[in-house]
Amino acid sequence: MTLATAGGTAVVQAAGTDAWAALRQRLAAWFGRGDAEREAGELVRLDNTASELAAAGAEGPGRAERILIRQEAMWQARLESLLESLGDDERHRAAEELRALLASHADSAVSAGAGGLAVGGDVHIKADSGSIAAAVIHGGAHISPPPPPAPSQG
Repeated sequence: MTLATAGGTAVVQAAGTDAWAALRQRLAAWFGRGDAEREAGELVRLDNTASELAAAGAEGPGRAERILIRQEAMWQARLESLLESLGDDERHRAAEELRALLASHADSAVSAGAGGLAVGGDVHIKADSGSIAAAVIHGGAHISPPPPPAPSQG
């Protein structure tokens, strides 16, 4: 159940990010278990989820949150259902595959929206010789000498 919860969360968090294409493909293959038709069906379901989550942003915060929760719960239930439908040996193997898939996704799931900065490790930003250093600058930046002090400041 914990694994299925992590899977549902991963789907919702990855939709619309740079990590989506890889997770989408690998998860569909996991669900398909070698059946190309079943895999294609899962790709359609995953695409529908991504579309619904993308549209949710325009729905307002309360509605968007409900859509996110519903999608996460739906994928959790789908993952649980598939795992429960398998025999013991196959369930163990499928759980290990899903665990590896999710771990691999977590390692590569760094992304940011437009104008953002996403980093999967350390970032060191340094300014030298009167320059400007920033991870992200929204708007312009200008370097000029400071204005002279007001006469009352001496």
